[in-house]
Amino acid sequence: MSNVETTIAVTWRDYLELCKPNVVALMILTSVIGMLLSTTASIPMQILIFGNLGIALCAGSAAAVNHIVDRNVDDKMARTASRPIAQGRLDPKQAVIFAMVTGLAGMAILIVFTNVLTAWLTLASSVGYAFVYTMFLKRATPQNIVIGGLAGAAPPLLGWVAVTGEIHHNALLLVLIIFAWTPPHFWALAIHRKEEYAKADIPMLPVTHGERYTKINILLYTVMLIVVTTLPYLTGMFGWLYLAGSLLLGGRFLYWGIVMWFDKDSGMKTFRFSIVYLMVLFALMLVDHYLIETALYIA
Repeated sequence: MSNVETTIAVTWRDYLELCKPNVVALMILTSVIGMLLSTTASIPMQILIFGNLGIALCAGSAAAVNHIVDRNVDDKMARTASRPIAQGRLDPKQAVIFAMVTGLAGMAILIVFTNVLTAWLTLASSVGYAFVYTMFLKRATPQNIVIGGLAGAAPPLLGWVAVTGEIHHNALLLVLIIFAWTPPHFWALAIHRKEEYAKADIPMLPVTHGERYTKINILLYTVMLIVVTTLPYLTGMFGWLYLAGSLLLGGRFLYWGIVMWFDKDSGMKTFRFSIVYLMVLFALMLVDHYLIETALYIA
């Protein structure tokens, strides 16, 4: 009877939750913008649709592996206690099969409809998150999110390579921006969830070095992020509109970092703003890109 009840309880929403859809959606946003920034020509619909579908499936597969590996600690944290494996709605074996199918499907789609380089880079990113970060770094060092953040920074590069078939220095600048953004973004959440990470025995920076040290690092990384976001302007990738917008956004991010210094309960507000920051920054890149393209066309 229990097996029947478990089977009935499983829904498509449980499998969708395995994929961390909100995280994957943000990744696909940066992937799409990476595609659009890679060229002044129109993007083939095949690459736009199937390229992002393949990247999304591989990212969802890596997220499912994260659920599987973390199932014994997820129920100790309010943020993750309702996850389908932690709640017993999905069996780990079901999740393993799902991760394998979605990962293989994503790779096949990328190889057939984009190019082999995109497929290999996507595989490297997925392995970096699912295995290097989740299985090792997350529990090995308080710098886990810094080192492991490179995997999550890859989507704009993947989108760029899906269109052009080559790794360009401008695409690497987009990766660098997300790489610098990740620590202050995640450490703001880690401060808010400090007690839960301690209970789960995960050595996040606020747990191992304290909140004050973490806040200093958030401020330093935010300053570094502001500097890094000026590089696409300095290389000629974007114009004055992007520069002005990125500096205003960076100043606002720094403001929230300073607020956190005085208000220990502002971690979630800073975390939420950091998501808005990244979305607006990449949207600004797109607007600037097409303004420059339009100006060149008129000239």
